[in-house]
Amino acid sequence: MCAARQNDSSDETRTELPKDLAEVSDFFRAIGKQIKLLRERAGMTQRELGERIGYTEPMISAVERGVRTPQPEILIAVDRAVNAGGLLAIQKDDVISARNKARLRHPAWFQGYAVLEVDSIEIHDLSTLDIPGLLQTEAHARAVYAMRQPPLSEDVIEMRVAARMARQEVLTRWPRGMFSWVIDESVLRRPLGGWDVHAAQLRRLLEVGQMRGMVIQVLPLDRTEHAGMGGPFILITPKGQPQHAYIEVQTSSRLIADPDEVRIMNARYNILRAQAHGPEETMALIEKILGER
Repeated sequence: MCAARQNDSSDETRTELPKDLAEVSDFFRAIGKQIKLLRERAGMTQRELGERIGYTEPMISAVERGVRTPQPEILIAVDRAVNAGGLLAIQKDDVISARNKARLRHPAWFQGYAVLEVDSIEIHDLSTLDIPGLLQTEAHARAVYAMRQPPLSEDVIEMRVAARMARQEVLTRWPRGMFSWVIDESVLRRPLGGWDVHAAQLRRLLEVGQMRGMVIQVLPLDRTEHAGMGGPFILITPKGQPQHAYIEVQTSSRLIADPDEVRIMNARYNILRAQAHGPEETMALIEKILGER
């Protein structure tokens, strides 16, 4: 299953988080509570604050709940918008330090990829089993982690959800990189978490599909050829580095740097894009699936 998916290391069923990671999560939640308090004192809704500082309402909500990392630029912008007098802005260095520590919230076998993803300028992802992690809603991610076998503890589930949501910041960064996803149609038709969760997930795909630099394509079920039968994979290009490929199965993963192997997987991905619906057809199919219920 691809890097952006739901896997976790086998020892993560323990009931408590490591102390330093629990402290990071608590710190982010405390920052979020401060932002909420200051916003409400300023008489603003989440949507109004988001519009004022250039972020979406879901982003503000996620930061206030501590499930998204409060980036330094957000702290500075909110500080100015609510006239906090530097209360939030002064914490930006602490947030950077906590954010670096928070990368350890990922399973050990995934951390190598996570480091590359933070500085990536291109990501191209074939997904045949689940919605790619960079596109998942919080509710979808939580549902996927909750159905893991053997079951994960509630603390681990919340830590993994927060880590996954934090990864999505790469999509909102400017200058924006180039991102594309080829998703098997079966993924869109499997309502993981129930229909309400799935419908919100499909609407999220429609939203991302309209963003500049983002291309989502669906590989339809009626295709008689499929260049991705070897399994899902990701092509990633970190800033200043050559392109890598990433493959993953269960709790094992492999980062591929060999130029010949990466070239072959690149060619395979290009064939998959040719076999898939175009972006406009993809958006129409997602809307059709939404309308079927």
